[in-house]
Amino acid sequence: MSELFQEQLEALRAHSLHRKLRELGTAQGPEVEIVGKHLLNFSSNDYLGLAADPILREAAKAAIDQFGVGAGAPRLISGTQSPHVALESALAKWKRTPAAISFSSGYAAAIGALPALAAKEDLLILDKHCHAALIDGARLSGATLRVFPHNHLGKLESLLESARREFPEARIVLATEAVFSMDGDRAPLRELVELKKRFNALLLLDEAHAAGVLGSHGRGLAAELGLEEEIDIQMGTLGNSLGVSGGYICGSRSLIDWLINRARSFVFSTAPPPALAAAATAAIEFLLSADGEARRKTLWRRIVQLRKLLPEQEERFGKPGAAIIPWMVGDEQRALDLARTLRQEGFFVPAIRYPTVARSTARLRIAVSAAHSPLQIASLGDAIGRLRERRKKET
Repeated sequence: MSELFQEQLEALRAHSLHRKLRELGTAQGPEVEIVGKHLLNFSSNDYLGLAADPILREAAKAAIDQFGVGAGAPRLISGTQSPHVALESALAKWKRTPAAISFSSGYAAAIGALPALAAKEDLLILDKHCHAALIDGARLSGATLRVFPHNHLGKLESLLESARREFPEARIVLATEAVFSMDGDRAPLRELVELKKRFNALLLLDEAHAAGVLGSHGRGLAAELGLEEEIDIQMGTLGNSLGVSGGYICGSRSLIDWLINRARSFVFSTAPPPALAAAATAAIEFLLSADGEARRKTLWRRIVQLRKLLPEQEERFGKPGAAIIPWMVGDEQRALDLARTLRQEGFFVPAIRYPTVARSTARLRIAVSAAHSPLQIASLGDAIGRLRERRKKET
């Protein structure tokens, strides 16, 4: 039995697709230690630098003192404690929706919500670059699944037309990310809203990489564009800009009540620790404060600074849209080699490969945080410039 997976593992290694865990010996932050090596960290989704912030630490400690460590039961049994209720109230206030529900992870939110929203007789339409959580949730639903090319409005329109023609009574759920996690670009949200209205579809918007980054007080892309009331289901994570872990869905009271009763990842999971809920609430309260808005603006200064250090009009660094900057490489081994070279120079920028992205679209994913100093940003920009010049000489 010990050799059962060895051949498959060797195949992964042969194609430069094998992965292994990296142990951090420090708190999450702009500087970390991995296997004893000090690195500037450009890998984390902790866009606002809240993961180790004293505000969240103190909120979590206070909740542990009052409520203990574990919730002890699923939410519908005896696992709903006051910090969970406070978190969902804060989420609804922040996202300007009537109600909210929290999950143990963003993945759990997706695989719980989508099967509750669509059944076998319904249709789910997803952008091709949607996160694996949305894809898995769509598959679990049993609904007819259609995928349109990334941000291709013409193809989406034709899919909606054919769906309404073939399944006139079906519920259609259109799902997309606000900011795409591996590309850093944005969904054409105004156009998506128009299409969902025209074809009487529901729109699920995953704001995982937009919340905390875009819009006043980090409310996300929908808020930035003034489209909050047009989004039927707002989904997100507590583990990126909010610095904790977990996921959420915000929307109407009837939607949230339905998910409480039918989202299996909610119904059949032990409730998240109350300390995490308290820390997430503290993060939302921080975002709604003047200090939180100042932190978000600092993040954008860092993003703009790094963008200016990268070659203008070079497509391999993606379209500017958020705190994610992909360095498109293509070949998996070359991406690994670039990441290794950067580590040798003191930077942690991970290589992203299949199955996270399509084959032969490997990249380095640069994530910017408000916690980075201007000097750290400049150092990375210089290192990337040196690597590019070296590659030019080699080719």
